[in-house]
Amino acid sequence: MKKITTPISNDEIASLKVGDQILISGTMYTGRDAILPKLAELANENKSPVDLKGMAIMHTAVSDAGIAPTTSNKEEIESTIPDLSKNGVKIHIGKGKLSKKTADSLNKNNSIFVVTPPVAALLTDKVLEKKCVAFENEGIESMFQLKVENIPGIVAIANGKSI
Repeated sequence: MKKITTPISNDEIASLKVGDQILISGTMYTGRDAILPKLAELANENKSPVDLKGMAIMHTAVSDAGIAPTTSNKEEIESTIPDLSKNGVKIHIGKGKLSKKTADSLNKNNSIFVVTPPVAALLTDKVLEKKCVAFENEGIESMFQLKVENIPGIVAIANGKSI
């Protein structure tokens, strides 16, 4: 297991390979269908509500029941990955297969896609703090900042390769 702490550097991202098992600690953000298109648009206008440089975004909602990844290849989510990567997001966390076009964009922007088990009890136990930071009107799909310790994942797309 490789331990990763956010914000992560370009050199650390470049050293990761498809199939690497990782544990992510530090700060990460959440987002899914309702807010990721808005976040990508704001980031492209240099108006992001948070600093995305070196950050991880998990494709999940946040509720009292916890967190667990949603399918990342939904249009509203996958279409935002290139712009968010271009604007500093280094780790996209979710589940499902992404297109070659998205994989190419991740490679171009030195970002990766990580799959994590959709097990809410396991993942929620790794969240030390949570705070809503943007799009509050979206309820559980608002953007949250999480302080996490050892979120498990497997690198699914990195350096132009995919599992």
